[in-house]
Amino acid sequence: MRVLATAFTFATAALALVPAFDRRQSSLDSYITTETPIAKAGLFANIGADGSKDQGAKSGVVIASPSKTDPDYVYAWTRDSSLVFKLLVDQYTQGRDTTLNTQIQNWIASQGRIQQVSNPSGSVTTGGLGEPKFNIDESAFTGAWGRPQRDGPALRATTMITYANFLGTTNSYVTGTVWPLVKLDLDYVAQYWNQTGFDLWEEVQGSSFFTTAVQHRALREGAKFATALGDSTRASTYTTQAANALCFLQSYWNPTQLYASSNVNNGGVVRSGLDANSILASIHTFDPATGCDAATFQPCSDKALANHKAVVDSFRSIYSINSGKAANAAVAIGRYKEDVYYNGNPWYLCTTAAAEQLYDALYTWNKQGSITITSTSLAFFKQLYSSAAVGTYASSTTAYTSIVNAVKTYADGFISIVQQYQGSGGALAEQFSKSNGSPLSAVDLTWSYAAAITAFDARASKVPASWGASGLTVPSTCSAGSGGSGGTVAVSFTVTATTVFGENIYLTGNQAAISNWNPNNALLLSANSYPQWKITVNLPANTQIQYKYIRKYNGATTWESDPNRSFTTPASGTYSVTDTWR
Repeated sequence: MRVLATAFTFATAALALVPAFDRRQSSLDSYITTETPIAKAGLFANIGADGSKDQGAKSGVVIASPSKTDPDYVYAWTRDSSLVFKLLVDQYTQGRDTTLNTQIQNWIASQGRIQQVSNPSGSVTTGGLGEPKFNIDESAFTGAWGRPQRDGPALRATTMITYANFLGTTNSYVTGTVWPLVKLDLDYVAQYWNQTGFDLWEEVQGSSFFTTAVQHRALREGAKFATALGDSTRASTYTTQAANALCFLQSYWNPTQLYASSNVNNGGVVRSGLDANSILASIHTFDPATGCDAATFQPCSDKALANHKAVVDSFRSIYSINSGKAANAAVAIGRYKEDVYYNGNPWYLCTTAAAEQLYDALYTWNKQGSITITSTSLAFFKQLYSSAAVGTYASSTTAYTSIVNAVKTYADGFISIVQQYQGSGGALAEQFSKSNGSPLSAVDLTWSYAAAITAFDARASKVPASWGASGLTVPSTCSAGSGGSGGTVAVSFTVTATTVFGENIYLTGNQAAISNWNPNNALLLSANSYPQWKITVNLPANTQIQYKYIRKYNGATTWESDPNRSFTTPASGTYSVTDTWR
C-alpha cells in the first residue's frame, strides 16, 4: 500500500506540472474521439431505409427523431435533412468518408420525389417547395402546421450544389439529375425570398435572419453553378436576387443593442430578437475564404461576435444549471429566452453552435494571421481578455496568443456542457433540462448529432468549401424587391374566415408579390390564430394595392365577392389591414 501511495503522490505531482489548459484540452479531445462515432451512428440510425431507428422510412428519408410520442418527430423536415446531408456531403467531398456516395444519392432521389408532392403549401410550381415537413413515406403531411417555411429549399440547394461541384458540371448525373432539382429550389428562393414565412423554430411568421442568410448563400452559389452549366438567364436572376437578399440581411442588425434581431415583420409578436437563430445563420453561411466580413455575418466578424455575446448572455440567468458560473464562462444555450416549448430549456444543437462559431473564428484568425477588434466587438473580447482594446493584433504578438487561447477555452466550455448533460451512452436528445440537465423532448435528434459533429470538425479546422462570399458589395439602395427595405412596406393582412377541414384561405392581387391575380400562385395565409388567417407581405411603397382573398378546397377555387379590396401603402414603415370574408 505504501508503494501505491507513493506512486499516487508522484502521479499527482506530475499532473500538477501540466498546465490546466492542456489538461482540459486533453480531456475534451478524449471526449470528442469517443462521441464522434456515437453521434455518426446515431445520425445514420435515423436515415431510411436501413437505419436501425428509421421507423420504416423510405430510402434516403431522414427522420427528425425516432420519438413517436411526447413529441412525435417521426417526420421528414426539409431543413433538418438538408443540414444533416450537408455534413455528410462535406465529409464525402473532402475525402474524410468515401463510403457515403450511395447514401447521398439516395437522399437526392428522395428529395426529387418529395419536391413533386402536392401539399398544403401548394404544388411544385405554386409554392409547395416551402412545405416544411413530410411523412416518412414521402407523402404530404396535411395537418395544421407553421407553413410555409422558406429556408428548406435554400438549404437543400446548397447541399446539392456542394455535391455537384465535387462531381463537376460536365458529369451526366449533375446535369441530368441534380441540376433540375436545384433549379426548382433556386427558382423558388428567387421568387419567394422577400415574402414572409415561419422561422426555423416554426413559431413566428415574419422575416427570419437565418432564412434570409441561407437564401442569400443559396442564390449566390446558385448563380455561379448556373453560369458553369450555361444557364446565363438564371444566373442573372439569381445574382440580382442575391444582391437584394444581402441588402435586406443588413436590416436585421440592431446598431444600439449590437445584435441581430432574428425575427422582423412578425405581425406584432413581442420578443427581444435575441435568438440562437442568428448564431446558426453565421455557422451555416461560414465561408473560410472570406475573412471576417460583417455583411455576410462571418463568424469572426465584429457583428457576429457582438451578437454571440448578446445571445449567450441572454441565457446566463434564466437556467438554473447556469447559475454560479462566471460572467465569462460558457453556459447552456437554448433557442431564445422567451421560449416556452417544453417549458423552455437549453438545446444541444444551440449549445454546440455557440462553440462552432468560435472555432470558425479561430480558424479564420489563424489563417489570416491577425485579429482585429472594433468598438462593436470590444465587449466580446474584453470578457475573455481584459486588456483587449480596439486595434489589430498580429499573430506574432503575445496578446494574439492570449486572445486565441481564451477564445479556444471559452468555445471548449460549450462542448463540455454538452458532454456533462448528454444522455446515456452519448445519446443526444433535442433538449436538456434547465433545472438539472437531464435530456428532454425528442430522443436521438438527428440534427443534434449532426450539430455535434460539425462543431467537432470546426474545432479540428475541418472546414467546408468556400461558397463565394468574398468581395461582395452591399447595394447602396435596396431594390423594390428587397423585403421591406428601401421602397417596400411590410403589410400584414388579417381576414376572419371560417372553413371546413382541408380548406385554406389565400391572398392574391395586383402586384407581383401577391401573384398578379393568378390564383394558382396565390399566397397561403396562416391559420395559427383561426378563425383569423394571417400573412405579412412586402409590397411597393406609395402604391395602390388591390386584392382579394380566395378559398381552395378539394381542387376548387372560390373568390370573394366584388368589388376588389384596395388601399395605398405608405412611404415607409409597416401597414396592416383587417378584413372579414365576404
